[in-house]
Amino acid sequence: MTTQNLLVELFVEELPPKALQKLGAAFGQVLTQSLKSQGLTAADAAVTEFASPRRLAVHLTHVVAQAPDKAVLQKLMPVAVGLDAAGQATPALIKKLQALGADASAVPTLKQAMDGKAQALFFENTVRGVTLAEGLQKALDEAIAKLPIPKVMSYQLERDCALPGWTSVSFVRPAHRLVALHGASIVPVHALGLTAGNTTQGHRFEAAVSPVTIAHADDYDATLQRDGAVLASFTARRAEIARQLQAAAKKIGAQAVDDDALLDEVTGLVERPNVLVCAFEKQFLDVPQECLILTMKANQKYFPLLDAAGKLMNQFLVVSNITPDDPSDVIGGNERVVRPRLADAKFFFDQDRKKTLASRVAGLSKVVYHNQLGSQGERTEKVQQIAQHIAIGLHYSAIDQAHVLQAAELAKTDLLTDMVGEFPELQGIMGGYYATNDGLHSDVATAIEDHYKPRFAGDALPRNPVGLVVALADKLETLVGMFGIGNLPTGDKDPFALRRHALGVIRILMEGDLAIDLHALLVPAATVRGFDNPEQIAEQVTQFFFDRLSGSLREQGFSAQEVDAVLALRPQRLGEIAPRLNAVRAFSALAESPALASANKRIGNILKKAGEVDAHVNPALLQEDAEKNLYAVMQQLLPTSEAQFKAGDYTASLQTLAALRAPVDAFFDDVMVNAEALDVRLNRQGLLKSLHVAMNRVADLARLAS
Repeated sequence: MTTQNLLVELFVEELPPKALQKLGAAFGQVLTQSLKSQGLTAADAAVTEFASPRRLAVHLTHVVAQAPDKAVLQKLMPVAVGLDAAGQATPALIKKLQALGADASAVPTLKQAMDGKAQALFFENTVRGVTLAEGLQKALDEAIAKLPIPKVMSYQLERDCALPGWTSVSFVRPAHRLVALHGASIVPVHALGLTAGNTTQGHRFEAAVSPVTIAHADDYDATLQRDGAVLASFTARRAEIARQLQAAAKKIGAQAVDDDALLDEVTGLVERPNVLVCAFEKQFLDVPQECLILTMKANQKYFPLLDAAGKLMNQFLVVSNITPDDPSDVIGGNERVVRPRLADAKFFFDQDRKKTLASRVAGLSKVVYHNQLGSQGERTEKVQQIAQHIAIGLHYSAIDQAHVLQAAELAKTDLLTDMVGEFPELQGIMGGYYATNDGLHSDVATAIEDHYKPRFAGDALPRNPVGLVVALADKLETLVGMFGIGNLPTGDKDPFALRRHALGVIRILMEGDLAIDLHALLVPAATVRGFDNPEQIAEQVTQFFFDRLSGSLREQGFSAQEVDAVLALRPQRLGEIAPRLNAVRAFSALAESPALASANKRIGNILKKAGEVDAHVNPALLQEDAEKNLYAVMQQLLPTSEAQFKAGDYTASLQTLAALRAPVDAFFDDVMVNAEALDVRLNRQGLLKSLHVAMNRVADLARLAS
């Protein structure tokens, strides 16, 4: 069957840049899938998606003009309804066949088969394959309807004099042209009030011709580049921008700030990228570079430049959508635009430094944190108390405790500054600068800057012990507060980022290896918050932590069995979890592991049925050789394993127990645990209890049993 390649393009006004890549992918995927499901193209047909600020398009290979006919077996009705006692067609069956374009002559050809519990009649019919025009129309309608449009706008089409009133269309942006080519032939489809043709528009200012005629589906990309001055592929355009940014930065001995989200957004703003180097006055470099970088990226979509030491330079890169012979006007225009933005940042910075952070503390009482939890001022007091408790628990010196209290008191004061009011993303960062300006100790300034960390997956932890404690206290206060009032995450809704806070606490405790129990953190935190049921809240938050931790550890490559085995014991020192996991993984690799895991599971079941069992053994009551031998080996190995466990060498502790395999197997082969004599039975249960306790110090080994 002869095939041709297909091109479909929807030409519109400027699309939202942040959504462009997603829109282009969705348009191509839905349209392609619909055509494949209708038999108009092969399952392995190559798909190329295009997305530029003013167009969504897709190129698809091996598309037929008409799908092949196919045989369809259609259920008619139960045999008892369609045929009478003599096997003749009933009126109901005749009527059904007529509706399908057949008559009574088709009755002998009907097939009978079981359908559920009854025999049914089936009619084998040949269905004509859809034409490309029919199938593409359906696919196009589906692709447009399923676009993940962030916000729909309505607009009116040109008035048709033959019809009264106006026709309104709802779409992400007004559409102006539709291209549909099968090879060189136009496919007669329509959408959004447009009829397909073979012409589109190129660049607004630099197209060589207008309109641009696409002679063949395979010529689309090349023709747009040649005649339309447009690089239609989002991927190719992004790569070209990245190449130009790197080349321009390298030319002046700099490096552009790496920001994938900004690169995606700029790719959605230009059709013909042209990177230019611009500059601003060096006096603005007195402002913290985070402020300047943020205003250039967020407000102007510029790429700041850093020197070899990572310091901001007074030059930046702009991605222009035009390529004039003399770019001086474009460069000058962008330099004039950025200057007021930088001047604002400098003004905010200068004004903020006129007041100390300490003078702003009182103002926090006027900032509402939550209507059920009070103001930021009240919250700050709670964070201070929690932080002090943690610092004492970690045996911090009096000086470090004082620094913790001061950092916790001042951590939120930069929320009242002009700079953070303009750029909320800088909270914490500006607090660190202002603390340094106030002459505070460097540990305090660093802790204020870092107390929001880790802000996201992969973010660094606070850099000093003071910052670790303040960050921990801040996150714990949020968690116990929200759990205490029942404001919990649901589904994908987590307005107070409790999942992120929980993962932050987990990372601080695990990677910081803080010598403090989780329970010893949560109960006091809930008590400080004034709740009547601190133990209950602590348990809820603990479960929340372990749920997050379980998912996080699996993402890091640990198996579900390994994670379940370790977390089943609810270890309160989260810093121990990673070494426990590594120990379980090493134990699982031993030849003795499967048998011991199964034995451990069996022991657990026996003890569960037995009820309360004392882990005590009377050697005089040991009767069988197998139980005597097991007891002797336990006396030899268990003290060593316990010492290794207490020393934190979990891997060695488990591997020491591997030598128990043979005596444990022999015990279960030769010994009846539930002996008739009560004292013997209790003694054997005590032996198993002692073994069970020793085997499950590091992890619940029964979870490793298949």
